[in-house]
Amino acid sequence: MKPMTPKQRLCAALDRRPTDHLPVTTHHIMRYYMDKYLPGKTDDEFFEVFGLDPITWFVAHKPVPGSGCTFEPTHTPAGFMEARRLVSDTWRFEHQDVPGREYATTRHSIVTPRKTLTLELQSNVYTGWLSERLIKEKSDIDLIAEFAPQPICDVEAVNRHAAQYGDRALMRGHINCFDLYGQPGCWQDACVLYGVEEMILATYDDPEWVHAFLRIICDRKVKYADSLKGANYDVLEHGGGDASSTVISPKVFEEFVAPYDREVIAHARAAGQRIVYHTCGGMMPILERLVTLGSNALETFTPPAMGGDMNLAEAKRRIGDKVCFIGGFDQNRFFTTATPEETRAEVRRCFNEAGQGGGFILSPSDHFFEAQPELLHAFADEARKCTY
Repeated sequence: MKPMTPKQRLCAALDRRPTDHLPVTTHHIMRYYMDKYLPGKTDDEFFEVFGLDPITWFVAHKPVPGSGCTFEPTHTPAGFMEARRLVSDTWRFEHQDVPGREYATTRHSIVTPRKTLTLELQSNVYTGWLSERLIKEKSDIDLIAEFAPQPICDVEAVNRHAAQYGDRALMRGHINCFDLYGQPGCWQDACVLYGVEEMILATYDDPEWVHAFLRIICDRKVKYADSLKGANYDVLEHGGGDASSTVISPKVFEEFVAPYDREVIAHARAAGQRIVYHTCGGMMPILERLVTLGSNALETFTPPAMGGDMNLAEAKRRIGDKVCFIGGFDQNRFFTTATPEETRAEVRRCFNEAGQGGGFILSPSDHFFEAQPELLHAFADEARKCTY
């Protein structure tokens, strides 16, 4: 087969077509890893150093014309999930660092005409997390519905970024997340705002409220998805690990996750976009349900040693003719304690179980913070030897 560019190779796999060799890449690149192992290098240089198929992540929002919203003047996006935040006369932010905590802590306030909502974010050298959720009373969701600015895609900015990379990299983004700290999926975004345990209990105690909450979130994401027409993305992420079968039951997934995420995906697909549905965790009991959401690809196919339940060969048999697979690789072992020969053997196992006929992108099962360079080289080199 004629050699492909990285973009051609990854896009062909997303469309379930054979490629010149097994596409091999990673998910987000964690800053901790770069600072420890490749100080001074950029994310683009990471892909070049290890011979992986490059991905460039980019998100750009803008306000709906005539809405009276503008960008928060002091905010500069930091991190792979952020876009510039929107503010208005009825939705503005205040931020205050909190001293004396074990971890770096910032308290954020969202000021509306009827109430001020607050949350706290903490971080260490590895990552950030919520130490206080935004939604504390069920009526708080009404403030989001009434006052939160609606972001839409800045298509021109996306296309400028895509043009800079051409065929050198896959252009990837995600469906809009809630301000300050959010996730692409409707259920996942709600779990971030309210808490996953609280959301699960509410599906039994107050399902009408859960549906109302998800409807508010879904409507915002649908409007964003509609604005994606003409944006030169190659794939956009939706979903989230709180929808995995190691977190919620198939019944909860079917009633509270699938209807809303399916709707967002349908609108994004109608706007001409490919979608990958992200489920880091258990997938096997809901594989066919995941397919019905309508995405082009699924990830992360997390193996049991990493807390998932993936059997790649069985998944390929059940749904391999319907969606592209992304992931499947145990980076905890094969990037850290394995020998290069063991890492190469694991690459071959993944390819033999999921690569038949194309539609498979080899990738770690989500983020990693530690990886021996020689094992990353073995990972990429062996994948390039897996030909169709």
